[in-house]
Amino acid sequence: MMRWVWMSLVVLSLTGCAQKLGRPFDIKNLAKSDMDLITDIHIAEIRDLTEQLIVKLYKRNPRELRKVPGMTIEKRVAQLMAEKRPENGFRELGGMDGIALLPLAFSSEFRGDRVFALMAGVTGMISASYNHQLEFFLLDDIDQQKLYNCARNLEKVAWLLNNEKDSHGELLLLSNGVGKNGVPNYSYERLFSQMILIQDMMAVMVADSTNRHINQVVHSMASMTFFPI
Repeated sequence: MMRWVWMSLVVLSLTGCAQKLGRPFDIKNLAKSDMDLITDIHIAEIRDLTEQLIVKLYKRNPRELRKVPGMTIEKRVAQLMAEKRPENGFRELGGMDGIALLPLAFSSEFRGDRVFALMAGVTGMISASYNHQLEFFLLDDIDQQKLYNCARNLEKVAWLLNNEKDSHGELLLLSNGVGKNGVPNYSYERLFSQMILIQDMMAVMVADSTNRHINQVVHSMASMTFFPI
């Protein structure tokens, strides 16, 4: 067990969130294993990183927000980070949610809010990798393969974000780049790297604690096929 704790500390220190290990005691924690507590902390951290990504993408791509009259970043964050996913998907996105939205977000024919489609896909996928739970208890199960597949899908999303262009050769969504002062901005890449690290390390810890195997897979970055969660 101590090995998982140390692995968790390493991950959280790299993502700037080690202080979350010092949360106050809660009576419900008596129904949690050490692995449950570690999982809860990682869920909170990846949700924080995801929210940062939503805000940054909208600030970098304000035209997407303007496609829906009266929409604000705060409203989008509330939609995307709600504790409960919409049962019938997002009406604005044809009733879809999760992985099914990722190809839509990178389709040159899509005319809706591309940031919303992308982040509904990302948040839904991450939520599914944790069984749509925000915390875990003793009898709850978690699948290491879902976590691993999610990490690989996040790698693909990061690649597509930097490479998918429209018919005019313009990136569908702006992210990393060089500012007017000539200083490179790789903050989006760092956020994705931290999210991928959390999912990969969670997959390893779950596999180790349950004596289960992770089926490692290879995928083409350029394809629009994502691994199931």
